[in-house]
Amino acid sequence: MAQSVPTILRDGQEYMKTWPLRRELYSLFPDCRVVAATRFAVKFMPPAAVLACATMLNTFGTEYLPQALAIGAFFLSMPMQGLLWLGKRSNETLPPQLRSWYQEILTSMRAQGCAVQNPQHKPRYRELARLLKTAFDDLDKAFTQQWF
Repeated sequence: MAQSVPTILRDGQEYMKTWPLRRELYSLFPDCRVVAATRFAVKFMPPAAVLACATMLNTFGTEYLPQALAIGAFFLSMPMQGLLWLGKRSNETLPPQLRSWYQEILTSMRAQGCAVQNPQHKPRYRELARLLKTAFDDLDKAFTQQWF
């Protein structure tokens, strides 16, 4: 199932908004670091691209316009790389060990009376992000310490 680049970017933005940035998850998933780096890149790379291009053109003149544009394009591509990675990751199915952990958390949350989505046969990282966000937002600290 091939997806278009805009669809993957949109999935990456949604996944970035959904994934909980919690201290407990940083050692378990690389997604936390990628989400933090992508948020930083979305905020600071466009001004850095303009500044780098302007500085290079001001220092070396218009003869270096192609190099300045290449540097600007590089800076502007960094947030897109993070969003592409996150979009691809959100559509990957969970590995077997993580799938069983997902099912255990889902079962425990249902026992606690949480309104969670219906379990998927092959859950993806997107469903895991939603489940973890619900767990950290709705449940008390004692319950989340049991799992993390």
